[in-house]
Amino acid sequence: MARRSILVVEDEEDIRELVSYTLLKEGYQVASVASGEEALALAQAQPPDLILLDLMLPGISGLAVCQQLRSRPATAGIAIVMLTAKGEEGDIVAGLNAGATDYITKPFSRNVLLARIRAALRHAPPRPDDGPPEDDEPIQIHNLLIDRRRHAVFVDGTPVELSATEFRLLLVLARKPGWVFTREDILDAIHGDSYAVTPRAVDVQIVGLRRKLGKAGEYVETVRGVGYRLKE
Repeated sequence: MARRSILVVEDEEDIRELVSYTLLKEGYQVASVASGEEALALAQAQPPDLILLDLMLPGISGLAVCQQLRSRPATAGIAIVMLTAKGEEGDIVAGLNAGATDYITKPFSRNVLLARIRAALRHAPPRPDDGPPEDDEPIQIHNLLIDRRRHAVFVDGTPVELSATEFRLLLVLARKPGWVFTREDILDAIHGDSYAVTPRAVDVQIVGLRRKLGKAGEYVETVRGVGYRLKE
């Protein structure tokens, strides 16, 4: 079964990184943004299973984000847990009326956060396994082009010769730019869970991939202590 995906929407960097790290260590796929506008765009493009949404955001508020998500067919069914310092009864009622699945006030404990997320996900529709996409249209990210039909990669129009494993690794990251993949996620996607190799072998493949991509290798970002992601 595919790992459940969570989008963390929090403008305070320390809290955003702490929550994201906690969720990653629990085995979730995690992406994080700092504004409501970014949240709406990413949720529309790559709907997660759950959104952890701060109420007090710069620009568009978390309440407005929740309402817009519920009004769009592609995002209407996503579980939304509001995470905020506002704990007055009126604020909680407003959040739930806007469509929030649950509401957690700061400060919060790790155990309560994880328990609420598990409860919300039990009612969320399952996400299909991360197998190959149904279409095989090229993926364009910045000046990097991945042509799945031709099994080819180009940087600024110049072909880049990758091994079969490096190509699959890049494709795993490119299909969900901005999302963090653990080494185990990458190994499972490339080889399956029965492949006898240590997760650290992914690091070796990443080094080779970055070197071959040249300047575009900077798009493959390390999330310290967790894994890798492809920069959006």
